[in-house]
Amino acid sequence: MILNLETRITHNPLQCGGKPCIRSMRIRVSDILQMLGEGVSIEEILQDFPDLELLDIQACLLYAARRANLERLVA
Repeated sequence: MILNLETRITHNPLQCGGKPCIRSMRIRVSDILQMLGEGVSIEEILQDFPDLELLDIQACLLYAARRANLERLVA
């Protein structure tokens, strides 16, 4: 299941400035995360973006969680 979620996030340097998008649809992961952070419900997001699926939003959350968990080496 997690592998399936990971494949929903795409990177294309010629699309949206190379920012991570959902299934190459020009819907940026950061836009979905920002909406969630501003209190927009998942149901509202799915209504506003009819091509999105619940798994796409879950993939955004997983992507953000993994990015936030990066360890940094301090010299």
